[in-house]
Amino acid sequence: MLQAGSVQLLCLTATSGVPLFCRGRGSSKQLPFSVIGSLNGVHMFGSSQDAQMCSTATEGGGTVVWRVFQESVALIAVSSEEGAGEPYLRRLLDNVFNCMVLVLGLDELSRVKNVERLKRDLRSCYRLIDCFLESGGESIGDLTHCADCLVSPDSGVLQECLDAFARAAESEFGCLLADGRVVVATEKWWRLAPQEVVLLSFLVRSLASTSSRDCPIFLPQGSPNVPHRLLCFQLVPGVDVCVLCGPTPSLQSAESELVGRFWSPLVEPLRSCIGLKGRCFLGPAPRGILGLLLINLDSSRALYSVQLSQDAAAQDTLPPERRRELLRLFYTLATTRYFQGEPQGEKHETQMEDFPAGFSHEPLQCYLAAAECKCFALQTPQHQLFLLTAPTLPTFTLRSLATRTLSTLLAQTGF
Repeated sequence: MLQAGSVQLLCLTATSGVPLFCRGRGSSKQLPFSVIGSLNGVHMFGSSQDAQMCSTATEGGGTVVWRVFQESVALIAVSSEEGAGEPYLRRLLDNVFNCMVLVLGLDELSRVKNVERLKRDLRSCYRLIDCFLESGGESIGDLTHCADCLVSPDSGVLQECLDAFARAAESEFGCLLADGRVVVATEKWWRLAPQEVVLLSFLVRSLASTSSRDCPIFLPQGSPNVPHRLLCFQLVPGVDVCVLCGPTPSLQSAESELVGRFWSPLVEPLRSCIGLKGRCFLGPAPRGILGLLLINLDSSRALYSVQLSQDAAAQDTLPPERRRELLRLFYTLATTRYFQGEPQGEKHETQMEDFPAGFSHEPLQCYLAAAECKCFALQTPQHQLFLLTAPTLPTFTLRSLATRTLSTLLAQTGF
């Protein structure tokens, strides 16, 4: 049905099964209409028999996941990729529907009156949806639902400037992004639902690279039916400032009167944000670490990087793309089978692994040793840390390395 290394996403009306769009990643062509009809037919037949079809595995090692939203839109994800298991696909479907809400609003999706019109309107979501399909670069927020952050040495002065800029733009919601990662944000921006912060970061990344943009958007949890304006301004290549506002100010007046006045004196600090070359913080990392993911469970923010190693041999044998894939796989393994705490009380829909009798406690650490790498994770009441290390690192040193790395990161970044 699918070639190896492919993901297909199908969107249909829940009641009639009319296809709305199909998007894909990888080498596979679009699924034939007969296959789409069969996948939807199985789900509809189960629903008619009071059986909920959630997911299944194919003989060829693929995975299929179904989900219906608002009893109006059905999403189906079909994957043959090694790392695209059920937890990832469920997260993907949730992200895709919220992309549709962000752009079109919930009313448009929950009350489908004209299917052909909805098909046309959904085209405006394609770029954003494709960003989530092609995820796996410098961001991991699509999987963690935590905002990918970047710690700048000039965060203090950038925060002051952002707060003043947002007030001048008659907004309490402002954010500074560097390559899609949050550098600083206003207090109200951090009060948005974590998934909304992730969606807005992906949206800015998906927009065409222009000096200014004015986009009507809906907040899937905070305001799914009443639109807001998202004003985005490119300060230097790769760095954008965004504000959520009402009818005023106009895009032209904000660009001509506010952007230069507030941000021109900070060109060098802004450029330094994109000078980290894939890193999310300054400062050395312990030798042997190929990648890390640090999550603050209280604030739903994350530091994520696979550009840390000082070991040239490890970099040659394990390229950044593979390191990202392995770290995402390890995060999924740890959070679906061992670690229960997730940001804002969020839970994966898969069941936790049952521990043998006598082990009723919640695990605080876990590790994995493989031919390509070794992984170690630990959690505290406030943080989770996931490390990807070189396979030559002695296993008995992983715990002390993780503990030392967590203490160092918190001291360096205040995260």
